[in-house]
Amino acid sequence: MLTFMRNKLVDVEITDRDAYVAYGFLDDHIYSLETTFQVNGADMTIQWLKGHWNRYTTPDCPLAEKPLQGAVGLCLTDEGFSESVHKIVGRKACRHFANLILECCDAIVKAREMLEKKEKGTQKSLKDPVLSDSCVHEKSACPEKETLPGRIKKNVRIPFEQLKDAPDGFTIDLHVHTSPASPCASSSVDEVISEAKRIGLNGICLTDHNYQWDPENIQKLRDKHQFLVLGGNEITTVQGDMVTFGLDEDIQGIIALKDLTEKIEAVDGFVIAAHPFRGFLVVSGDKLNLDIEKAAARPMFTLVNGVETLNSKVTVDENRFCGQVAKVLKLPVTGGSDAHVAVEVGLYATRFSKIIRNEEELISALKSGDGVPVNYRNIQQ
Repeated sequence: MLTFMRNKLVDVEITDRDAYVAYGFLDDHIYSLETTFQVNGADMTIQWLKGHWNRYTTPDCPLAEKPLQGAVGLCLTDEGFSESVHKIVGRKACRHFANLILECCDAIVKAREMLEKKEKGTQKSLKDPVLSDSCVHEKSACPEKETLPGRIKKNVRIPFEQLKDAPDGFTIDLHVHTSPASPCASSSVDEVISEAKRIGLNGICLTDHNYQWDPENIQKLRDKHQFLVLGGNEITTVQGDMVTFGLDEDIQGIIALKDLTEKIEAVDGFVIAAHPFRGFLVVSGDKLNLDIEKAAARPMFTLVNGVETLNSKVTVDENRFCGQVAKVLKLPVTGGSDAHVAVEVGLYATRFSKIIRNEEELISALKSGDGVPVNYRNIQQ
């Protein structure tokens, strides 16, 4: 049976009173990466940092190693340190490296606190369980999002009256990320919407990582751009990333897929398995003896409402394979760019036969199987 595994290790060595050396390792079926860096104990600044990919999915991944040096000189105790790491490392390099570095820094801060308590005669050991806990917990992909615009309060219906019919179909990019809501994205929401309008899309869905947009801010964007903007979410689960619609709960960190789908069912929403085979055909398909029937038998597919079969962040073969699996499953299928910069918007999208005016109509169309994944920008297949 095909499974998903994720291992994470964080280790801190106190070489002397003035230096902390951290080692972080993250490995799953898709990615494997590690980082090592030293922090000056006197001023808590990062003195040097190294990062390396052991396994990755695209030729762009190794390009993330060089921008890691932008974190050198940052102070762990400065206000906004996490935000700086996400901005410098998460956007310019890779959000996986950013999260791993923050995990290591969290362990360093705890180690320093325990060392200070020990020196004050508190009997705290450097093997205190507090340090061990910091090595295994998962952090939110966006830990500083309380300062960002758009926290959701409740789900509301937003009319889009100027739309009348869709004789040639109605095309929406269902999977889009913006900055700063997604720390791994580089383009602002205004830039993304402007690009979507320029290329002729009928609408976009803001599906920032573990981030719920406030309907009032969605309405302001629609009024400002006179363009259909819908809210969504890409939520991290133990079984992979899920694009969701209809859920008004702010979910942080990693959640079990079963727990997520129960929440979605309770509000009559819709959950889509995003890029479910990203990396599998690149690094582990042969080892896992992966075929269409075995892939379709994954337990996760009994819990989702639909499958994303076109995504620009995976290979053409993986998209094709995903489409074949979805055909066996007979689940609704979608397409989305997974854009993190404006120029990626609309690489893939979903075309509907009817006008979509709000999130409720989108969910209804998805449930009816009306959506068809499309190669909107006609990128080479």
